[in-house]
Amino acid sequence: MWKFFLTSLLAITTILQGYAQPARPKLVVGLMIDQMRWDYLYRFSDRYGDDGFKRLLNEGFSCENTLLNYIPTVTAIGHASVYTGSVPAIHGIAGNDWIIQATGQPMYCTQDDNVRGVGTQEREGQQSPRNLLASTVTDQLKLATNFRSKVIGISMKDRGGILPAGHFADAAYWFEGKSGNWISSTFYMEKLPNWVETFNKQKLADNYLKQDWNTLYPIGTYTHSTADDTPYEGKWPGEETPTFPRKTSELMRDAGYELIKTTPQGNTLTLDFAKTAIKQEKLGNNSAGTTDFLCVSLSSTDYIGHRYSLSAIEMEDTYLRLDRDIADFLIYLDKHIGKGNYTLFLTADHAASYNPMYYTDQQGNGGYLFTRQIQRNLNSELQKKFGSDKIVRSLMNYQVHLNDNLIDSLQLNLKEVKKTIINTLKKEEGIAYAIDMEGAQHMFIPAPLREKVINGYNRRHSGAIQIIADPQWYAGTPRSPGTTHGVWSPYDSHIPLIFMGWGIKHGVSNKEVHVVDIAPTLASLLHIMEPNGNIGKPIVEVLGQ
Repeated sequence: MWKFFLTSLLAITTILQGYAQPARPKLVVGLMIDQMRWDYLYRFSDRYGDDGFKRLLNEGFSCENTLLNYIPTVTAIGHASVYTGSVPAIHGIAGNDWIIQATGQPMYCTQDDNVRGVGTQEREGQQSPRNLLASTVTDQLKLATNFRSKVIGISMKDRGGILPAGHFADAAYWFEGKSGNWISSTFYMEKLPNWVETFNKQKLADNYLKQDWNTLYPIGTYTHSTADDTPYEGKWPGEETPTFPRKTSELMRDAGYELIKTTPQGNTLTLDFAKTAIKQEKLGNNSAGTTDFLCVSLSSTDYIGHRYSLSAIEMEDTYLRLDRDIADFLIYLDKHIGKGNYTLFLTADHAASYNPMYYTDQQGNGGYLFTRQIQRNLNSELQKKFGSDKIVRSLMNYQVHLNDNLIDSLQLNLKEVKKTIINTLKKEEGIAYAIDMEGAQHMFIPAPLREKVINGYNRRHSGAIQIIADPQWYAGTPRSPGTTHGVWSPYDSHIPLIFMGWGIKHGVSNKEVHVVDIAPTLASLLHIMEPNGNIGKPIVEVLGQ
């Protein structure tokens, strides 16, 4: 009898211990590739090695049809939405910049005037996640482990490091172009850790820029790109032509360390810093025995796209080099964390369009929305009807921001003001729809666009009227080089999403999923609550459970 009782008690105790602490990976790594289109997984694949993008595809699970389900499609919103499982309407990050509608004051997404920079005296250091209204999956991990997990965010862009790491992060670091150093703010710490100061003293940015930027392979082999000198590419001040080799060793005399952001070595430097953080912070080998989370955003792909365009040799060379950098990073994780001990996901904050000038030169339809001129046209019409040419405050994020205080003081009929603006916008070439945001749910537009408009509208931070551009049209000056993003079209909203490692099945799916599904998928993997503003659903196909 006693033997049976003890055996039963032991069995129950074993079961309870099994449920006491769910199995989790040692480390989760979020790898965001800024401005990466989904098709970049395949466009240059004949030149990729076996250990970078191809390894992720061959060992991981690829969600081939991952879409952003909001507009505008910009960096800050993308990073916030991936990690909150939410959209601007809820998490409050309505753009990289926005206007606070109640006061008319401009606001940068991670601006925090109540903190000081750490490692810098510049205003660039006054940043934090306080504008982010919802929690992140990294916040939920901290809560679930009683704050024993470590969470660190790293990116050349402040917003790329800060927003993913969330409110409870141990640290977020970003790159300061003036000094060439990695910095933080007093939101996280009072002083940079010794290892960060030691890393900064190496001046690796100097070393990379002094090497110049030449193509990885003979330039004649870059058959996926246009010629080396085209009108679609931008130049740095001091360059006569936008051609290789890019003499970064000379350009840095005027451009300073800011230059490295627009070279592939900016990604290399970021991963150098990430590897050092893993080692020095013992990420994945936490003494508390809990899962750690490292958020890394690689920004140089975005800077290079903006300057040189999608079709440039610079872009092809950047992805060939990035493939090598990712391979090296995965090997580092295998060695220091252990293959099978970490979970990594790769995605992007948004994609990007072909340059409209390039597109129309190939006999396609497209063009530029010259927003400054459009704003002047709007205020001119409003002057005729209402007696003021300052009613439209700004055209930002493809939205019309109104001067509400002026409208109130003049006792104007807001509906009539909006009607005049919408009727004027409809006459502009390249504008498909102009939508009154207060009535967006009733607007006669295709349902997928209507959902993106509603998800992207935050009444405190968004403009009163949403502009929907025709395909291949975007905001810019006529015949401007490079590229940009921000609209609903697939070229801006179709992004890669690959999960690999602990707890992940190998496979591929073309089922439509959304960027907001990433956070709840990670929450399911880690057995923690999803973020408090989450509207996404777990992608169950990827989970090896």
